[in-house]
Amino acid sequence: MLYLLGVVAFALAILISVSLHEAGHMLTAKRFGMKVTRYFVGFGPTIWSFKRGETEYGLKAIPLGGFCKIVGMTPQDDDVDPADEPRAMWRFPLWKRTVVMGAGSAAHFMLAVVALWFGAVFVGLPNPDFPASEEQARQEPAVISVGECVVVENVARACAPGDPVSPAIAAQLRDGDRITAIDGTPVNTWGDMLEVVRATPPKTAEIAYVRDGVADTTTVELAAVKRPPLGQTDGAVETVSAIGVGLNIQKPAMVTYGPIDALGATVDYTGNMAVGTFEAMQRIPEKIPALFAAISGAERDMDTPISVVGASRLGGEAVQHGLWEFFLLLFISLNFFVGVFNLLPLLPMDGGHIAIAWFERARSWLFARLGKPDPGRVDYFKLMPLTYGVLLIGGAFMLLTVTADVVNPITLFSR
Repeated sequence: MLYLLGVVAFALAILISVSLHEAGHMLTAKRFGMKVTRYFVGFGPTIWSFKRGETEYGLKAIPLGGFCKIVGMTPQDDDVDPADEPRAMWRFPLWKRTVVMGAGSAAHFMLAVVALWFGAVFVGLPNPDFPASEEQARQEPAVISVGECVVVENVARACAPGDPVSPAIAAQLRDGDRITAIDGTPVNTWGDMLEVVRATPPKTAEIAYVRDGVADTTTVELAAVKRPPLGQTDGAVETVSAIGVGLNIQKPAMVTYGPIDALGATVDYTGNMAVGTFEAMQRIPEKIPALFAAISGAERDMDTPISVVGASRLGGEAVQHGLWEFFLLLFISLNFFVGVFNLLPLLPMDGGHIAIAWFERARSWLFARLGKPDPGRVDYFKLMPLTYGVLLIGGAFMLLTVTADVVNPITLFSR
Protein backbone atom coordinates (compact mmCIF):
# COMPACT_ATOMS: atom_id res chain seq x y z
CA MET A 1 0.00 0.00 0.00
CA LEU A 2 2.82 2.42 0.90
CA TYR A 3 4.57 1.54 -2.36
CA LEU A 4 1.47 2.41 -4.42
CA LEU A 5 1.00 5.60 -2.42
CA GLY A 6 4.60 6.58 -3.16
CA VAL A 7 4.23 5.88 -6.89
CA VAL A 8 1.09 8.03 -7.07
CA ALA A 9 2.65 10.78 -4.94
CA PHE A 10 5.75 10.99 -7.14
CA ALA A 11 3.73 10.93 -10.35
CA LEU A 12 1.54 13.71 -8.95
CA ALA A 13 4.65 15.72 -7.98
CA ILE A 14 5.93 15.41 -11.56
CA LEU A 15 2.56 16.52 -12.94
CA ILE A 16 2.58 19.54 -10.63
CA SER A 17 6.08 20.51 -11.75
CA VAL A 18 5.07 20.24 -15.42
CA SER A 19 1.99 22.35 -14.68
CA LEU A 20 4.23 24.99 -13.09
CA HIS A 21 6.43 24.86 -16.20
CA GLU A 22 3.48 25.82 -18.36
CA ALA A 23 2.33 28.35 -15.78
CA GLY A 24 5.73 30.02 -16.13
CA HIS A 25 5.13 30.50 -19.85
CA MET A 26 1.58 31.72 -19.29
CA LEU A 27 2.26 34.20 -16.49
CA THR A 28 5.23 35.86 -18.19
CA ALA A 29 3.38 36.03 -21.52
CA LYS A 30 0.39 37.67 -19.85
CA ARG A 31 2.66 40.05 -17.96
CA PHE A 32 4.17 41.29 -21.26
CA GLY A 33 0.77 41.68 -22.93
CA MET A 34 0.80 38.58 -25.13
CA LYS A 35 -2.51 36.79 -25.53
CA VAL A 36 -2.82 33.36 -23.91
CA THR A 37 -5.98 31.56 -24.97
CA ARG A 38 -5.61 28.15 -23.27
CA TYR A 39 -3.89 26.62 -20.23
CA PHE A 40 -4.51 22.91 -19.66
CA VAL A 41 -3.05 20.22 -17.43
CA GLY A 42 -2.88 16.90 -19.30
CA PHE A 43 -3.66 15.92 -22.89
CA GLY A 44 -6.55 14.31 -24.72
CA PRO A 45 -10.27 14.79 -24.05
CA THR A 46 -11.23 17.67 -21.78
CA ILE A 47 -12.59 16.60 -18.39
CA TRP A 48 -13.31 20.03 -16.97
CA SER A 49 -12.62 23.63 -17.91
CA PHE A 50 -13.67 27.20 -17.28
CA LYS A 51 -12.92 30.51 -18.91
CA ARG A 52 -11.67 33.56 -17.09
CA GLY A 53 -11.00 36.64 -19.16
CA GLU A 54 -9.53 35.62 -22.49
CA THR A 55 -7.99 32.34 -21.23
CA GLU A 56 -9.60 28.91 -20.90
CA TYR A 57 -8.24 26.83 -18.00
CA GLY A 58 -8.88 23.12 -17.68
CA LEU A 59 -7.98 19.51 -17.00
CA LYS A 60 -7.62 16.80 -19.64
CA ALA A 61 -7.89 13.03 -19.38
CA ILE A 62 -4.28 11.95 -19.92
CA PRO A 63 -2.09 13.31 -17.07
CA LEU A 64 1.20 13.18 -18.97
CA GLY A 65 2.02 16.87 -19.16
CA GLY A 66 0.31 20.12 -20.00
CA PHE A 67 0.32 23.04 -22.41
CA CYS A 68 -0.55 26.69 -22.82
CA LYS A 69 -1.48 28.35 -26.10
CA ILE A 70 0.21 31.70 -26.72
CA VAL A 71 -1.12 33.45 -29.81
CA GLY A 72 1.42 33.81 -32.62
CA MET A 73 4.40 31.90 -31.24
CA THR A 74 5.79 31.87 -34.81
CA PRO A 75 5.12 34.06 -37.86
CA GLN A 76 3.76 30.97 -39.61
CA ASP A 77 0.89 30.46 -37.14
CA ASP A 78 -2.28 30.63 -39.27
CA ASP A 79 -4.83 30.74 -36.46
CA VAL A 80 -4.21 34.32 -35.32
CA ASP A 81 -7.31 36.51 -35.36
CA PRO A 82 -6.60 39.79 -37.20
CA ALA A 83 -7.63 41.67 -34.04
CA ASP A 84 -4.90 39.81 -32.11
CA GLU A 85 -2.08 40.48 -34.58
CA PRO A 86 -0.50 43.28 -32.47
CA ARG A 87 -0.35 40.85 -29.51
CA ALA A 88 1.16 37.94 -31.44
CA MET A 89 4.20 36.66 -29.57
CA TRP A 90 6.59 36.84 -32.51
CA ARG A 91 6.02 40.61 -32.75
CA PHE A 92 7.38 41.27 -29.24
CA PRO A 93 11.00 42.28 -28.49
CA LEU A 94 13.58 39.53 -28.42
CA TRP A 95 14.26 39.77 -24.69
CA LYS A 96 10.57 39.38 -23.84
CA ARG A 97 10.23 36.31 -26.05
CA THR A 98 13.38 34.87 -24.47
CA VAL A 99 11.98 35.40 -20.97
CA VAL A 100 8.67 33.77 -21.88
CA MET A 101 10.27 30.73 -23.51
CA GLY A 102 12.82 30.35 -20.72
CA ALA A 103 10.22 30.71 -17.96
CA GLY A 104 9.31 27.03 -18.15
CA SER A 105 12.80 25.87 -17.30
CA ALA A 106 13.10 28.69 -14.76
CA ALA A 107 10.05 27.23 -12.99
CA HIS A 108 11.79 23.85 -12.75
CA PHE A 109 14.97 25.45 -11.42
CA MET A 110 13.06 27.53 -8.85
CA LEU A 111 11.12 24.47 -7.73
CA ALA A 112 14.35 22.49 -7.37
CA VAL A 113 16.10 25.26 -5.40
CA VAL A 114 13.16 25.77 -3.03
CA ALA A 115 12.92 22.02 -2.48
CA LEU A 116 16.68 21.92 -1.86
CA TRP A 117 16.45 24.59 0.82
CA PHE A 118 13.52 22.78 2.41
CA GLY A 119 15.48 19.53 2.32
CA ALA A 120 18.58 21.18 3.81
CA VAL A 121 16.58 22.45 6.79
CA PHE A 122 14.08 19.67 7.45
CA VAL A 123 15.33 16.46 5.80
CA GLY A 124 19.05 16.82 5.16
CA LEU A 125 21.29 17.00 2.12
CA PRO A 126 24.07 14.56 1.20
CA ASN A 127 27.16 15.22 3.29
CA PRO A 128 29.83 16.63 0.92
CA ASP A 129 32.46 14.79 2.99
CA PHE A 130 30.66 11.45 2.66
CA PRO A 131 32.17 9.25 -0.08
CA ALA A 132 29.89 9.49 -3.09
CA SER A 133 31.88 7.11 -5.28
CA GLU A 134 33.78 3.85 -4.98
CA GLU A 135 37.07 5.69 -5.46
CA GLN A 136 36.28 8.08 -2.60
CA ALA A 137 35.22 5.17 -0.38
CA ARG A 138 38.57 3.46 -1.02
CA GLN A 139 40.33 6.43 0.60
CA GLU A 140 38.43 6.05 3.88
CA PRO A 141 40.10 4.42 6.94
CA ALA A 142 39.66 0.63 7.05
CA VAL A 143 36.99 0.79 9.78
CA ILE A 144 34.71 -2.22 9.36
CA SER A 145 31.05 -3.09 9.74
CA VAL A 146 30.67 -6.83 10.30
CA GLY A 147 28.19 -8.61 8.04
CA GLU A 148 26.07 -11.61 9.00
CA CYS A 149 27.20 -13.71 6.05
CA VAL A 150 29.21 -13.76 2.85
CA VAL A 151 27.36 -14.03 -0.47
CA VAL A 152 29.49 -16.39 -2.53
CA GLU A 153 28.04 -15.59 -5.96
CA ASN A 154 28.56 -12.19 -7.61
CA VAL A 155 25.17 -10.64 -6.80
CA ALA A 156 24.10 -7.77 -4.58
CA ARG A 157 21.51 -9.15 -2.15
CA ALA A 158 20.76 -9.61 1.51
CA CYS A 159 21.81 -12.72 3.42
CA ALA A 160 19.70 -15.82 2.76
CA PRO A 161 19.44 -19.24 4.42
CA GLY A 162 22.41 -21.38 3.39
CA ASP A 163 24.88 -18.50 3.02
CA PRO A 164 28.16 -19.06 4.92
CA VAL A 165 28.49 -17.16 8.19
CA SER A 166 30.78 -14.13 7.96
CA PRO A 167 34.39 -15.13 8.81
CA ALA A 168 34.65 -11.84 10.72
CA ILE A 169 32.04 -13.08 13.20
CA ALA A 170 34.00 -16.28 13.85
CA ALA A 171 37.13 -14.15 14.33
CA GLN A 172 35.20 -12.04 16.91
CA LEU A 173 35.71 -8.81 15.01
CA ARG A 174 33.22 -6.04 15.79
CA ASP A 175 31.67 -3.01 14.13
CA GLY A 176 34.06 -0.08 14.44
CA ASP A 177 37.27 -2.12 14.50
CA ARG A 178 39.98 -0.58 12.29
CA ILE A 179 42.05 -3.10 10.34
CA THR A 180 45.75 -2.22 10.38
CA ALA A 181 47.43 -5.29 8.80
CA ILE A 182 46.66 -8.64 7.16
CA ASP A 183 49.30 -11.36 7.41
CA GLY A 184 51.86 -8.68 8.19
CA THR A 185 50.96 -6.45 5.23
CA PRO A 186 50.11 -2.94 6.51
CA VAL A 187 46.63 -1.59 5.79
CA ASN A 188 45.88 2.14 5.98
CA THR A 189 42.68 2.60 3.96
CA TRP A 190 39.64 0.61 2.92
CA GLY A 191 41.14 0.35 -0.55
CA ASP A 192 44.34 -1.09 0.91
CA MET A 193 42.35 -3.70 2.79
CA LEU A 194 40.39 -4.73 -0.30
CA GLU A 195 43.56 -5.14 -2.35
CA VAL A 196 45.38 -7.13 0.34
CA VAL A 197 42.42 -9.44 1.01
CA ARG A 198 41.82 -10.01 -2.72
CA ALA A 199 45.52 -10.78 -3.21
CA THR A 200 45.57 -13.32 -0.35
CA PRO A 201 44.37 -16.85 -1.28
CA PRO A 202 41.51 -18.32 0.81
CA LYS A 203 43.24 -19.63 3.94
CA THR A 204 43.79 -18.83 7.59
CA ALA A 205 45.14 -15.30 7.92
CA GLU A 206 46.21 -13.13 10.81
CA ILE A 207 44.49 -9.77 11.11
CA ALA A 208 45.79 -6.88 13.19
CA TYR A 209 43.22 -4.33 14.28
CA VAL A 210 42.58 -1.48 16.70
CA ARG A 211 39.51 -1.45 18.96
CA ASP A 212 38.79 1.50 21.27
CA GLY A 213 42.41 2.60 20.92
CA VAL A 214 43.83 -0.82 21.84
CA ALA A 215 45.77 -2.86 19.26
CA ASP A 216 45.09 -6.61 19.00
CA THR A 217 45.24 -9.52 16.56
CA THR A 218 42.99 -12.40 15.57
CA THR A 219 42.91 -15.16 12.98
CA VAL A 220 40.28 -15.50 10.31
CA GLU A 221 39.40 -18.17 7.74
CA LEU A 222 39.18 -16.24 4.48
CA ALA A 223 36.13 -17.24 2.43
CA ALA A 224 36.27 -17.88 -1.33
CA VAL A 225 33.79 -15.74 -3.26
CA LYS A 226 33.09 -14.65 -6.85
CA ARG A 227 33.75 -10.96 -7.46
CA PRO A 228 34.74 -8.71 -10.39
CA PRO A 229 38.34 -7.50 -10.44
CA LEU A 230 38.73 -4.22 -8.56
CA GLY A 231 37.96 -1.21 -10.75
CA GLN A 232 36.54 -3.28 -13.64
CA THR A 233 32.95 -3.18 -14.90
CA ASP A 234 33.26 -5.32 -18.03
CA GLY A 235 31.44 -8.31 -16.51
CA ALA A 236 34.57 -10.36 -15.69
CA VAL A 237 34.42 -12.38 -12.45
CA GLU A 238 37.19 -14.14 -10.51
CA THR A 239 37.49 -16.18 -7.31
CA VAL A 240 38.93 -14.08 -4.49
CA SER A 241 38.99 -13.98 -0.69
CA ALA A 242 36.58 -12.15 1.60
CA ILE A 243 36.21 -11.69 5.35
CA GLY A 244 32.55 -10.66 5.38
CA VAL A 245 32.81 -7.01 6.31
CA GLY A 246 31.74 -3.69 4.87
CA LEU A 247 33.03 -0.15 5.18
CA ASN A 248 31.90 1.54 8.39
CA ILE A 249 32.00 5.24 7.51
CA GLN A 250 32.52 7.45 10.54
CA LYS A 251 30.51 10.41 9.26
CA PRO A 252 26.80 11.03 8.57
CA ALA A 253 25.52 10.50 5.04
CA MET A 254 22.98 13.34 5.40
CA VAL A 255 23.42 16.72 7.07
CA THR A 256 20.75 19.22 8.13
CA TYR A 257 21.35 22.98 8.30
CA GLY A 258 19.89 26.06 9.91
CA PRO A 259 17.72 28.34 7.72
CA ILE A 260 20.64 30.69 6.94
CA ASP A 261 23.36 28.04 6.52
CA ALA A 262 20.95 26.16 4.27
CA LEU A 263 21.26 28.95 1.68
CA GLY A 264 24.97 28.26 1.18
CA ALA A 265 24.41 24.50 1.19
CA THR A 266 21.68 24.94 -1.44
CA VAL A 267 24.01 26.96 -3.69
CA ASP A 268 26.81 24.40 -3.32
CA TYR A 269 24.52 21.43 -4.01
CA THR A 270 22.97 23.22 -7.00
CA GLY A 271 26.44 23.69 -8.49
CA ASN A 272 27.27 20.01 -7.99
CA MET A 273 23.92 19.04 -9.47
CA ALA A 274 24.54 21.21 -12.54
CA VAL A 275 27.87 19.49 -13.18
CA GLY A 276 26.32 16.06 -12.59
CA THR A 277 23.40 16.82 -14.92
CA PHE A 278 25.64 17.83 -17.82
CA GLU A 279 27.84 14.78 -17.27
CA ALA A 280 24.80 12.51 -17.20
CA MET A 281 23.48 14.02 -20.44
CA GLN A 282 26.83 13.41 -22.12
CA ARG A 283 26.70 9.73 -21.09
CA ILE A 284 23.20 9.08 -22.45
CA PRO A 285 24.29 7.84 -25.93
CA GLU A 286 26.76 5.32 -24.48
CA LYS A 287 24.09 3.96 -22.11
CA ILE A 288 21.61 3.04 -24.85
CA PRO A 289 23.18 -0.42 -25.51
CA ALA A 290 22.88 -1.15 -21.78
CA LEU A 291 19.15 -0.36 -21.94
CA PHE A 292 18.67 -2.83 -24.80
CA ALA A 293 20.67 -5.40 -22.82
CA ALA A 294 18.48 -4.83 -19.75
CA ILE A 295 15.34 -5.43 -21.82
CA SER A 296 16.90 -8.67 -23.06
CA GLY A 297 17.40 -9.91 -19.48
CA ALA A 298 20.87 -8.65 -18.55
CA GLU A 299 21.43 -7.06 -15.16
CA ARG A 300 20.19 -3.44 -15.21
CA ASP A 301 22.99 -0.92 -14.99
CA MET A 302 22.20 1.46 -12.12
CA ASP A 303 23.63 4.33 -14.18
CA THR A 304 21.24 3.92 -17.14
CA PRO A 305 18.60 6.60 -17.82
CA ILE A 306 15.11 6.16 -16.39
CA SER A 307 11.71 7.37 -17.51
CA VAL A 308 8.90 8.93 -15.51
CA VAL A 309 7.71 5.36 -14.92
CA GLY A 310 11.05 4.34 -13.44
CA ALA A 311 11.30 7.51 -11.35
CA SER A 312 7.79 6.94 -9.99
CA ARG A 313 8.64 3.35 -9.09
CA LEU A 314 11.75 4.51 -7.24
CA GLY A 315 9.63 7.12 -5.48
CA GLY A 316 7.24 4.35 -4.44
CA GLU A 317 10.10 2.28 -3.01
CA ALA A 318 11.42 5.32 -1.15
CA VAL A 319 8.06 5.89 0.54
CA GLN A 320 7.64 2.17 1.24
CA HIS A 321 10.93 2.10 3.15
CA GLY A 322 10.62 5.54 4.74
CA LEU A 323 13.42 7.07 2.64
CA TRP A 324 11.85 10.49 2.25
CA GLU A 325 15.24 12.12 1.69
CA PHE A 326 15.71 9.96 -1.42
CA PHE A 327 12.17 10.81 -2.60
CA LEU A 328 12.94 14.51 -2.27
CA LEU A 329 16.37 14.35 -3.92
CA LEU A 330 14.98 12.30 -6.81
CA PHE A 331 12.28 14.92 -7.37
CA ILE A 332 14.87 17.72 -7.22
CA SER A 333 17.24 15.98 -9.64
CA LEU A 334 14.44 15.25 -12.10
CA ASN A 335 13.31 18.89 -12.11
CA PHE A 336 16.85 20.13 -12.65
CA PHE A 337 17.42 17.65 -15.48
CA VAL A 338 14.15 18.57 -17.21
CA GLY A 339 14.96 22.26 -16.84
CA VAL A 340 18.35 21.83 -18.50
CA PHE A 341 17.14 19.39 -21.16
CA ASN A 342 14.31 21.72 -22.17
CA LEU A 343 16.84 24.47 -22.93
CA LEU A 344 18.68 22.40 -25.56
CA PRO A 345 18.70 24.42 -28.82
CA LEU A 346 16.49 21.94 -30.65
CA LEU A 347 12.87 22.17 -31.73
CA PRO A 348 10.33 21.53 -30.32
CA MET A 349 12.02 22.29 -26.98
CA ASP A 350 11.84 25.83 -25.63
CA GLY A 351 15.58 26.13 -26.19
CA GLY A 352 14.97 25.63 -29.90
CA HIS A 353 12.59 28.60 -30.04
CA ILE A 354 15.07 30.72 -28.08
CA ALA A 355 17.93 29.71 -30.39
CA ILE A 356 15.91 30.64 -33.50
CA ALA A 357 14.95 34.03 -32.04
CA TRP A 358 18.60 34.87 -31.32
CA PHE A 359 19.68 33.53 -34.70
CA GLU A 360 17.19 35.89 -36.35
CA ARG A 361 18.60 38.82 -34.40
CA ALA A 362 22.23 37.91 -35.21
CA ARG A 363 21.40 37.42 -38.90
CA SER A 364 19.57 40.74 -39.11
CA TRP A 365 22.52 42.51 -37.46
CA LEU A 366 24.99 40.91 -39.86
CA PHE A 367 22.92 41.76 -42.97
CA ALA A 368 22.57 45.34 -41.76
CA ARG A 369 26.35 45.63 -41.43
CA LEU A 370 26.75 44.22 -44.93
CA GLY A 371 24.23 46.71 -46.34
CA LYS A 372 21.79 43.99 -47.31
CA PRO A 373 18.03 43.95 -46.67
CA ASP A 374 16.80 42.22 -43.51
CA PRO A 375 16.06 38.55 -44.38
CA GLY A 376 13.17 38.57 -41.91
CA ARG A 377 11.92 35.71 -39.78
CA VAL A 378 12.95 32.08 -39.99
CA ASP A 379 10.45 29.88 -41.81
CA TYR A 380 9.49 27.22 -39.26
CA PHE A 381 8.00 25.05 -41.99
CA LYS A 382 11.47 24.51 -43.45
CA LEU A 383 12.60 23.22 -40.04
CA MET A 384 9.79 20.69 -39.75
CA PRO A 385 11.91 17.71 -40.97
CA LEU A 386 14.45 18.45 -38.23
CA THR A 387 11.66 18.87 -35.69
CA TYR A 388 10.09 15.54 -36.69
CA GLY A 389 13.53 13.92 -36.45
CA VAL A 390 13.99 15.17 -32.89
CA LEU A 391 10.47 14.00 -32.00
CA LEU A 392 11.14 10.58 -33.52
CA ILE A 393 14.43 10.11 -31.68
CA GLY A 394 12.99 11.46 -28.44
CA GLY A 395 9.92 9.24 -28.72
CA ALA A 396 12.02 6.14 -29.43
CA PHE A 397 14.29 6.92 -26.47
CA MET A 398 11.29 7.43 -24.19
CA LEU A 399 9.78 4.13 -25.34
CA LEU A 400 13.10 2.39 -24.71
CA THR A 401 13.44 3.74 -21.17
CA VAL A 402 9.79 3.02 -20.30
CA THR A 403 10.15 -0.55 -21.56
CA ALA A 404 13.32 -1.07 -19.53
CA ASP A 405 11.63 0.42 -16.45
CA VAL A 406 8.72 -2.01 -16.82
CA VAL A 407 10.64 -5.15 -17.82
CA ASN A 408 13.81 -4.69 -15.74
CA PRO A 409 13.49 -1.66 -13.45
CA ILE A 410 16.18 -0.11 -11.29
CA THR A 411 15.37 -0.78 -7.64
CA LEU A 412 16.68 0.61 -4.36
CA PHE A 413 17.06 -2.87 -2.95
CA SER A 414 18.17 -6.12 -4.54
CA ARG A 415 15.39 -8.36 -5.72
